[in-house]
Order: sequence, then C-alpha cells, then structure tokens
Amino acid sequence: MRHLFALLLIPALALGPVACRPQAEGAIRAVVIGGEPSVRDPALGPLPAEDAVLLQNVAQGLVRFDAGGNIIGGLAERWNVSDDGLSYIFRLASAQWPDGKKVTAPQVAKLLKRQLAARSRNTLKDSLGAIQDVVAMTDRVIEIQLVAPRPNLLSLLAQPELAILRGRDGTGPFKPEASDVAGRELRLVRQIPGSDDEEETQREEVLLSGASTADAIGLFAAEKADLVIGGTFADLPLAQRAKLRRGSLQFDPASGLFGLVPTHTGGGIDSPDVRRLLNQAIERSNYISALGVPGLAARATLLEPGLDGLAPPATPAWFGVPLGERLAQLRADSERLFGKQKPAIRVSIPDGPGGDLLFQELQRDWGALGLTIERATSGSAADFLVIDEVAPSSSPAWFVRRFRCGAVAVCDPKADELMDAARDTPVAAQRYALLAQAAARIDDAQLFIPITAPVRWFLVSSRVQGFTGNRYARHTLTDLGQQPGKE
Repeated sequence: MRHLFALLLIPALALGPVACRPQAEGAIRAVVIGGEPSVRDPALGPLPAEDAVLLQNVAQGLVRFDAGGNIIGGLAERWNVSDDGLSYIFRLASAQWPDGKKVTAPQVAKLLKRQLAARSRNTLKDSLGAIQDVVAMTDRVIEIQLVAPRPNLLSLLAQPELAILRGRDGTGPFKPEASDVAGRELRLVRQIPGSDDEEETQREEVLLSGASTADAIGLFAAEKADLVIGGTFADLPLAQRAKLRRGSLQFDPASGLFGLVPTHTGGGIDSPDVRRLLNQAIERSNYISALGVPGLAARATLLEPGLDGLAPPATPAWFGVPLGERLAQLRADSERLFGKQKPAIRVSIPDGPGGDLLFQELQRDWGALGLTIERATSGSAADFLVIDEVAPSSSPAWFVRRFRCGAVAVCDPKADELMDAARDTPVAAQRYALLAQAAARIDDAQLFIPITAPVRWFLVSSRVQGFTGNRYARHTLTDLGQQPGKE
C-alpha cells in the first residue's frame, strides 16, 4: 500500500483540453473494498465487488442504475414493453466501441445471449430463465422475447452481470484512460456534452482503486479518499471504530438474504426439527443491536416485506415471544433431539469483527442449549454457512429460487416443482401464489435460517453530493459532485 498512499498524495491531475472543465478540486477518489478492480467477463462466474463496480461504470448494459437505484438509459436510449409483457423492444443510442467501430444491435444480441448460454456461469442466468430469445430487429433495435411476463426485467438488465462487454471493452459511461505505474489506480473519464453549441463539454474524472477495509478507511480518514464502497457486516465495526466526520458512514437499505444455510445431508443435525430448534434459539435483537445499523430489523422468514405481488409474510408465532420465555422449552427440545451426547456444530462465517460478533452470538445462543459451536475453516468443513446476498430485483422468485435443488445442498424437490410451475405460468397472480407456496415449504423445512437483511455500508465525504444508498447496493460513479435531482 506504500505506493498507493504515495500516488494519492500527488496533486490534482493535469488539465484536459481547453474545451473541458475539470473539477476545481481534481478528480474524485473512490476506493472499493477488495482487490485491484479489473474488467471481468460475468460469464466466467461471480463478480468480486471491486470488479462489479468497475464493470457497471465502464461497460453499461442496455439500461443502468442512477445514484438512487432508478432505471435510466444505458446503451438503449428508449424502450417499450408490449401490452402482454412478453416483448421488450430497445432502441440503441448511437455508440462506438473504444476502437471507433459502431455498436450494433446484432452485436449486442449476441453478447447478451452469451451470458444466457448453457455454458455461462453468470450468477443472474437463472433469474433470466423466462427469456426465450434475444433478437436484433434492425441495426439499432433489439427485442427480448419472454415466455411469461417479468416486470423486474429492467432491474436485472441494469446489473453489472448484464454489462455489454466485447472482450475487455465496454461503452461507458466512463472510459478507463490511464493507470498509475503500479497498476493500482484507474483513472475513469467521462465526457459530458453541453446542452447546446455555446455550452462547453464537461470532463468528469474518478480515480478508482481497491484496498483492504483497514487501508480504505485509513485513506478516507486521512482525506486521501472521497468515497469508500463495498463494506459488509463482516468489516462494519472497523468503520464504526474509526474517527470519521459525522455522517460519513452511511448504509444501503439493501434487500436480500442474510442468514444460515445447511451445507450437507446426513448426520445428527440433518433434520428440520434440529434446524427449527437452532432457528428459534437465535436472539437476533442482540446481534442487530451489536451491529448498530439504523433501521435493521430481525427476520424469521425467507421472504421479506415489500416484494412484488405478495403481502408481507406472516411472522411465526414464536417470533413474538421473548427468548427468555421460550428457553426452557428449547432446552427440553435439545435434550429430546440430542440426549446427553450433543454434537459440535461447525459454522463457516466470513473473517472480520462483524463475523466475530455473529460467531459469539451463536456461541451464546446455541451454547445455552448445551451445544458446542466451532468456526469452520472452510465451507466444505461446515454444517452451516452464512448467506449474505443482495437481491437483484424486488421479485420473490429470486429469494425462492436461491434454494432450488442444485443451488443448495439441502433442498425440497416439491418446492422445485412449484418454482418451475411459477416460471411457466403467464398469469401473474398464479405465479406469485406458487412462489409463496414454495417459500412456505422452504420455511417449513428450515432450509434457511434468516437473521436480518444484508448490510452494505459506504463512506462518503462532503465533496461527494451525488451518492445515495439504494436497495440494490449498486452504485454509479457518475455525477458524484452533483446533488441528486439537480442538473
């Protein structure tokens, strides 16, 4: 990190062409928690946080997110949805690849279909299973055909996993212009044309780098970084302990899954009754209080409130009874299920002080039942592992299908049948009803032990005005110096 600190002390970047107006204070410096950001093909597998941030800013999809998580045009300048919801037609804006060649609809269709192909390991491929075909209608018009309506298609297309990437080249909104000699910092440049001939082109610059949590926080505290993104529950206490200006630490109101999932069948704890016991013994309020995230609430069901097409999930009766009043019965259930030879339960939890807090909570709560809790050295050696994932849309289908057979080790084939029926039906009400039934079966079998929502945090300085939290925890680096809602 010695080289990175030295680079960040360099004065503001040299001015661009006379027709451009660089920011008076120089480029905004953004640090992603993780490794060095690089352009990675989503078809190869999951995107690390640092690569996802870079990709969504240099290789836009047909549409993209603004600062508030709203859908805006990317490569597509406009789009229409058919009355039956089975056809999305996009008109591409005039755009060029970095080599100056024109971006065409046949190219875009081919690149999208590659992400959906059987060999693709794109993490959103399953969520896009309703896509029947991607067709270039003209040189600038592309159609996505569906087997059944999907109101959340645009939010999926805006994810970095659906970036339009030709090799290592994208079409913006930023262009990577240069990096430092060590390759640790990328200069991202965006040219913003004026509204008329009399207004000059503006040049927006962001210096993007990756760093460990401690180093990223240190850079921010020393005012050598204007923005830090990519924080999770595991490293949150590091930011809370740092001496930062009031209001610097902020959170995404993230939607998604945070809890425990069993990793294998067989053995003494492979039973819905055992998982139900462990689920009910967790005092979620203690952990949430220790995290100190405003608005964070405990959860006891797979589905969360506010998902499309469904009423808020019914909370199980035990959830409203204080743990102290339930503990005697839980201990009796532990004796009945395990007897005197109680097993050790191994849990895989991410490293970091936030992970330590979760492990301590499980030790206390499950230890009260006479159980021994161990921290697994790997996922393959664990009985349970932590799921900490942000939902890419507000559809209940993503939540349910996350636990389909093949995606998890312990599953319910009948729930899979309901998921498949939901995917095929063209009737929205029927689809949501089938997904609710599948979710109920997953809850009944205790295939997921929910705890709360995923935690995503960021640090933002007073220089950065155009940056807000959103449910997808996806962040554009455009317009960081501009207040949201202002032009």
